[in-house]
Amino acid sequence: MPETNLTLGTSTLASDSANPGVTGEQAHTVSTADANVGGGFFANRVPPGDGATAHDSSAASAPARRWRLSVELKALLPVAAVLFNGLLLFILVSLSWNNPQRHAVLVVAAAGAIVVCAVLVAALIVLVHRPMQEIQREVARVGQGDWTASVSFAHRNDEIGELGRNFNRMVGQLRDSQKEIERLHRTQISRAEHLATMGELATGLAHEIRNPLAGIAGVIEIIGRDLPPTSPARLVVKEVKLEILQINRIITDLLECARPKAPEIRLSNLNDTAEHSVMLARQQVLSKPIQIEFTPCLDLPLVEHDSGQVHQVLLNLILNSLQAIDGPGQVRVELGQSDHAATVTVSDNGRGIAAEHLPNIFRPFYTTKGNGTGLGLSLARRIIEDHGGRIEVTSALGAGSKFTVFLPLRRQ
Repeated sequence: MPETNLTLGTSTLASDSANPGVTGEQAHTVSTADANVGGGFFANRVPPGDGATAHDSSAASAPARRWRLSVELKALLPVAAVLFNGLLLFILVSLSWNNPQRHAVLVVAAAGAIVVCAVLVAALIVLVHRPMQEIQREVARVGQGDWTASVSFAHRNDEIGELGRNFNRMVGQLRDSQKEIERLHRTQISRAEHLATMGELATGLAHEIRNPLAGIAGVIEIIGRDLPPTSPARLVVKEVKLEILQINRIITDLLECARPKAPEIRLSNLNDTAEHSVMLARQQVLSKPIQIEFTPCLDLPLVEHDSGQVHQVLLNLILNSLQAIDGPGQVRVELGQSDHAATVTVSDNGRGIAAEHLPNIFRPFYTTKGNGTGLGLSLARRIIEDHGGRIEVTSALGAGSKFTVFLPLRRQ
């Protein structure tokens, strides 16, 4: 029988979930040789495929044009060769016999050989050929997106039956996976629509809040200047200014989350970008017993990145590390290179992150801090992904956290 290639991988299913316009034929590729259907029994030819595969390279399509022996013929040829050789040997041995006796024996032997071959061919047709034809048809159905496909010979207690049971089990698992992917896809679409609505609402509210907030900040500044130096109200004015800055920061994060800005990619020194972030972060801990160590990678080549956005990401990670440290502590910022990518690692010896919180830390508005917005890490991940990179995190309670940013040296 011709070879049967079934491609039903997880990646194709995942692409189907990400793109609802993908049809069953695109997501599940089945390449079969439709052998013995309207053609010869002992030999068949693998068709070159449909229009999508007919124009492949000659190196890839050449094996598909070769004539191949069916499995029945492959099984029959050794038996036929043994019978033929036995018949020849029998003829040589019987040369000394009388002619009438010799002819009769030869006729009986030849008839026996033919009967053996016929029985063997019939057994192969029933036991092998028909199941292979059936599984080819069912594979084609699966390739067309029909998840009800199954074979009827799975009850057999032999290798063919085991093949049928494995096929039915595989189709069942694929059917369950497809249902789960469709469910997750609907959930993601619903969540995306919900976030889009919230983003539009947040954008409108941010604009409505920011304008009067600027006026309030100006009035507070004037009041603070008019107060006497010894007035206790100056402390109140200072607190009000800090709260206004906090509100303005939250509004800025909301606007950046709702209206993402495309990165302006330039070839520049990532060491300088990281060092600038470390320098600003050190200003936040001048009065705290926390050390920020910076280790550049001197042999790191220039990296394509938006220095402003990457600076924002690194500063956010460093400030998060500082906030996770109670009392004396240390934050390390190290640069390196790994597999055609630059790496920036921000690690600390702070409180760490509980295992149940780790899967959610990059979700928008998710925070375990009382004064946080839950947008910092979400924005950081989006910025790095826009650069073609990724962020990895490892953490344990009481042992600190480590965030590693991967940025490709050259964007594809």
